[in-house]
Amino acid sequence: MFKMFKRKKSKPSTLARQLVTVSSPKSIISEQFKTIRTNINFSMPDKDLKTIVLTSSTPGEGKSTNSSNIAVVFAQSGKKVLLVDSDMRKPTTHHTFGLRNVSGLSTVLIRQHTIDEVIHNTEIEGLSVITSGPIPPNPAELLASKAMDQFIDNVKNIYDIIVFDAPPVLSVTDAQILSNKCEGTLLIINSGDAEKDNVIKAKDMLLASKANVIGAILNNYRIDKDHYYYQYYGAVE
Repeated sequence: MFKMFKRKKSKPSTLARQLVTVSSPKSIISEQFKTIRTNINFSMPDKDLKTIVLTSSTPGEGKSTNSSNIAVVFAQSGKKVLLVDSDMRKPTTHHTFGLRNVSGLSTVLIRQHTIDEVIHNTEIEGLSVITSGPIPPNPAELLASKAMDQFIDNVKNIYDIIVFDAPPVLSVTDAQILSNKCEGTLLIINSGDAEKDNVIKAKDMLLASKANVIGAILNNYRIDKDHYYYQYYGAVE
């Protein structure tokens, strides 16, 4: 498990709408994202891990913030990275990057647009983004489609790392479907808020869909000022 720490503050953090890895690249939190990047690389040393799904058990645990910042640190390491907002129910990535969401993954999957037509190049060298596109009536069916298989195959030929921001596991089946198609899955656990039973159920549902759960990120773990901080990687127990 990875731990994501924050220093205690008197005011609520606004990290959920910030790319801390861009605004404060030398901060403690940015360094933790770099540690997560290293642990992801070591999670499958004998295989070329290119597609990573980030999800959570329930909404509001920070999966979208983590997806964006992990995509950034991979790009900062020299990788060609694609961040895909595959949460076609409550998308947020376009807000984070200040993009319009008039087309995207949903319009590619219904063959209204090509991949090239929906890719947004960002100001971060090496990082591109595909937003969710208009919210469709059948997100799970689109993710389960052959068009999604073809999309994954096509972007794997172009990018070194593809990060998918997926909906929470316990809310809908989307994350299970997508995790089955991708090479690695990370479960985001919000410290102090996530219920143990929900986390265990989410992990079991992912494993039932034959997802390769490579670890978890403990998000919003708070420490006192000047307290020693650390991270570690392991299985979700």
